[in-house]
Amino acid sequence: MSDFRETGGVRMESERAGEARISRVTYPAGYRWSTHLKPLVGGDWCLHAHVGYMVSGRMAVEYADGCTEEFAAPGAVVVQPEHDAWVVGDEAAVFVQVDFEGETAKRFGLPERHAHS
Repeated sequence: MSDFRETGGVRMESERAGEARISRVTYPAGYRWSTHLKPLVGGDWCLHAHVGYMVSGRMAVEYADGCTEEFAAPGAVVVQPEHDAWVVGDEAAVFVQVDFEGETAKRFGLPERHAHS
């Protein structure tokens, strides 16, 4: 059974897969976490890890320490916790992610906050 949510303009369609959740997330053009979701969830940064595949569009990420990354379709995406993110350009970004809700970083062996490898 699919779960559909829309929050802060972000559309998320999810399906459970054992202990994980597989989601197609659509970020509209003009979206930025600090503008659209931060007022709803609080905190200074998105504290979730995101792991998956960018199907279309582009997104940029800035971590609390000032490091930046950009992801473009088609391609894999790994974003560590403690970041801001936004859509680059005029096209929506569509991202398929696998997550374990609050345990994603731990389950994928990622740091609890951005760290340089």
